Amino acid sequence: MNASDDVARMRLVGGDLALDFVNTRSGPPDGAPGDDLLAGYGGLVSWAVYAGVVSEKAAVELRRGAHDDPHTSHAVFARSRRIRDDLDEVFRTIADGREAGDAVLGRLRDDESEALRAARLQAGAVFAWTWGEDRSLARPLWPVVHAAIHLLLAGPLDRVKQCGGCRYLFVDESRNRTRRWCSMEDCGTDEKMRRYVASRRAAQERRTH
Repeated sequence: MNASDDVARMRLVGGDLALDFVNTRSGPPDGAPGDDLLAGYGGLVSWAVYAGVVSEKAAVELRRGAHDDPHTSHAVFARSRRIRDDLDEVFRTIADGREAGDAVLGRLRDDESEALRAARLQAGAVFAWTWGEDRSLARPLWPVVHAAIHLLLAGPLDRVKQCGGCRYLFVDESRNRTRRWCSMEDCGTDEKMRRYVASRRAAQERRTH
């Protein structure tokens, strides 16, 4: 299975690009993460295409550049994992109702500064930062970093939650803020099945006593 096949297994349920990037690493709600979809620089590019921040054409250029400059591609991939760790720390802390530390916020500030240096301010009905003309191998990271800073500054931080069945983070966009699962198709269905099995077991125990 190649990197594109791996990322296609992922559900983009975070409601925000930065949270979807954090969710490239899955696992139980408590404890160490398990499955990691970012398998090298190629996995990073495949995820960026899947998440809609890099075009297929740009991905071809990025993969060619990584082939021609493996040292830089390895460095960018290492940085992508560090950024993911930082975003995980910041938003998981917020989901727990705590404040993020100064050190990690300082690193994200520096990442955002570099992202904006590589960006172009695009005019239109709504002005926006774009990275379509950036030819650096770090290009897939800049929209993620910018999305994280935007979420931190504009919120809604009080709606950032962790799934009750796995380590995925998401923005709860439900009207009553009652969403508990990353998706009903995954963890929500698993919880329904657990309740069903527990209910059947309890009923059987009552019949045998």
